[in-house]
Amino acid sequence: MASYSRKNEACFVSGGRGQGGLILVTGGARSGKSAFALGLADRGAFKRRLFVATAVACDGEMRSRIARHRRQRNGAWGLLEEPLRLPERLPLKDLPAGSVLLLDCLPTFVTNLLLAKVSPSRIEKRLEALADCLRAPGLTAIVVTNEVGQGVVPGSALGRRFRDLLGNANQTIASRADGVYLMVAGIPMRIK
Repeated sequence: MASYSRKNEACFVSGGRGQGGLILVTGGARSGKSAFALGLADRGAFKRRLFVATAVACDGEMRSRIARHRRQRNGAWGLLEEPLRLPERLPLKDLPAGSVLLLDCLPTFVTNLLLAKVSPSRIEKRLEALADCLRAPGLTAIVVTNEVGQGVVPGSALGRRFRDLLGNANQTIASRADGVYLMVAGIPMRIK
């Protein structure tokens, strides 16, 4: 496992001469994934930054979370709020080479699809297409996800379906990723 180095991360995020790449940031809840992903993107010299948000402001607490995340991005980011139609709505043709796209987060996207009654096979096809399009030439794509395979087996069929789909999605993205970081207690560990 590589040791933590901000210098190496800045070079990696810039794609090592602007070539782009796919980065997966995973870990448990409240492990610092989103802040780390933003930090990676902020350290790169990108032409354009696009934040892809998958959350839906369904109640007051979620509206507060979304507002807090917007403040953390401090206006330096473009925003696409898309809970269901990824990768179709990603404006890849509008992003010049040397741009960064930060998708936060994959578990919420999978949840939204499940709750919209999209079949598991269609969800998996959509996730495959998403992984492929995030490899666009010249684009640095950072995907934030949760590690769901280290806890107890969910007690409901829906919970088990979510765990299985997200576990498979994480494996799909990680297999195509140029780098994978695992966050533990706010500490990033580069595992790929």
